[in-house]
Amino acid sequence: MAGHRTDTHPHGADRLCEGGDRVYSRAVRRGRVPRSDAEAVPCLLELALLHPDPDDMGWLVPTSPQEVMTRLLRGVYEEVSASQSRMGAAVSAFEWYAGLGGRVQAPAEGAAIRVLDGLPRIHAAIDGATEACRTEVLTVQPGGIRREDELSEGLHRALEMRRRGVRMRDLYTHVARHGQGLHTYMELMGEAAEARTLDEVVERLILFDRKVAFIPANEDRTVALELRHPALVDYLVTVFERLWRLGIPLAAPLPSTGIEGITHRERSIAALLAEGHQDAVVAERLGISVRTCRAHIARLSETLGAASRTQLGVRIAQAGLDGPPGSTGPTELSQVTAPAPAPAPAPRSPTGL
Repeated sequence: MAGHRTDTHPHGADRLCEGGDRVYSRAVRRGRVPRSDAEAVPCLLELALLHPDPDDMGWLVPTSPQEVMTRLLRGVYEEVSASQSRMGAAVSAFEWYAGLGGRVQAPAEGAAIRVLDGLPRIHAAIDGATEACRTEVLTVQPGGIRREDELSEGLHRALEMRRRGVRMRDLYTHVARHGQGLHTYMELMGEAAEARTLDEVVERLILFDRKVAFIPANEDRTVALELRHPALVDYLVTVFERLWRLGIPLAAPLPSTGIEGITHRERSIAALLAEGHQDAVVAERLGISVRTCRAHIARLSETLGAASRTQLGVRIAQAGLDGPPGSTGPTELSQVTAPAPAPAPAPRSPTGL
């Protein structure tokens, strides 16, 4: 198992080591234990026998013995021809734990909030929700260009959902438009999937059938929350639908900024700079690298005739670039960069990122 040597903890969930036995037994009797109690036995977290308490992340609550037994038996059943003896061991082990106390109850179907600690548990929960999905999947995918291996990895699941008649809608940042993998993926999905893009989106979100949602619970996305509370899920659906209405279909070109020499991405960067954000924050929110962001800032400064960051802020405001894309600025770019009369406006045309 990952995280410690197998000669120290040579077991699975059906055969706990001595330290794991003590801590798990204590957790079942008391209902929860401090996170520090499990530091010497990381196997309990890796095996998902303990998981963070949603109300206080400093404590760990035990997965009910009944749930663990069910999970083990499901895996054993899939390989029953070679694992008859292991099934008996799993039942014997957790029947004893189940008798320790009545505080840990088997979770009701569709528990309101579950903390999923570790990528294996997150992936397993999402896979289960994917298999159960019958009508609709809504996702928000922050960041920049999606890697082709990421898209390929989930393609077979997406195609299976398409076969079942599931419809998919995905929101990305505008930067994702430049990845060929995304366009290939959408072509393979056909009418079953639709994608739109925005300058920036919220953190990652996956919604299945408007009944269950998954959101990250820490910065590196190694802990997630599985949400089944109707009010929470409805709220997240509303957030998605409002972002969806603002999004631009992937097949449609991005709108022109209305200012010659300023691209749509530079327009977005200017608005975020006007809000006072540093380069790294601007880059993260738009899904680009800091280096690319600074290259656009340099080009923006050159176009607006700004010799410093302070002057760039003034020029951005004068050109009306300090509001959201689509807003009309008080001053034409020609008036910002030179006192000469403005030339006749060029025909509006879509501007690439």
